[in-house]
Amino acid sequence: MAEAEEINRVVEEVADRVRRRIQSFRAGTQEPCSARAPAAEPRPPSTECAPECGSCSNFDSCGTVTAIRSGVARISPDRVRTSADIAPFIDHTLLKPEATRDEVVKLAQEALRYGFATVCVNSAHVGTAARVLAGSKTVPIAVVGFPLGAALPSAKAFEAREAIRCGAREIDMVINIGALKAKDYALVLQDIAAVVNASKPYPVKVILETSQLTQDEKIAGCVLSKAAGAAFVKTSTGFSSGGATVEDIALMRRVVGDDVGVKASGGIRSAEDAMKMIQAGANRIGASASVAIVTGKKSDTRY
Repeated sequence: MAEAEEINRVVEEVADRVRRRIQSFRAGTQEPCSARAPAAEPRPPSTECAPECGSCSNFDSCGTVTAIRSGVARISPDRVRTSADIAPFIDHTLLKPEATRDEVVKLAQEALRYGFATVCVNSAHVGTAARVLAGSKTVPIAVVGFPLGAALPSAKAFEAREAIRCGAREIDMVINIGALKAKDYALVLQDIAAVVNASKPYPVKVILETSQLTQDEKIAGCVLSKAAGAAFVKTSTGFSSGGATVEDIALMRRVVGDDVGVKASGGIRSAEDAMKMIQAGANRIGASASVAIVTGKKSDTRY
């Protein structure tokens, strides 16, 4: 089968899956999450990996599940009893454009002190974060196509590869929001898959920007993300008109099932906020108010 025909076949398969999932939610029923769409050929080991990598191997078919089960949420939600228990769920975040190197260093040091899961920064800063976090269990994340998601798939893939070369061990990419709203599922699938393949063997989170989407579009975004091989779906950039809601987290969890992670981000400023998201189905919390969250305070930061 020609490559174009294969792409069209996969797109039709995914589009049909999206339609069926939307119909099932409208009808108040749920069907089991379908298997992923056929994956693209694994990327051969890179010759440009960061020296500390040492594990450039083809991504096995269970890679996403493995990533989620081995450290994505280091503790079960039913064991979250105090604000300090939230720390292993947190992506400690600094994404403002005016962030300085010293602020990134401080962010990474805070993550080490409080035991946060990751540090999430713009790709220009991920090398700095990686150096501070070297030898620890806290993982450096770089955002890609941030915050608009309107870059070419090839540009996003390049940014992801460069971020990983500089030390990123997870990638948070912004979906092509306009393509999703236009139901251009071929482009959405291509966009996500390009970053997933460029990032192997490391997990990718797909930021949907839920405040800009209808419920049907949120469902479609989740189905397409899972089909393209993403490890997580994520609510928000924190730079749009709204952030995470309990309702959106619950919806996203129902759509992706248990083998894809759900990250709540945007507007989470207290332990109470974070607890609600975890109880609704989130197994990652993106926040710049992380220290306030785990110390039982409330922050007025925007993200």
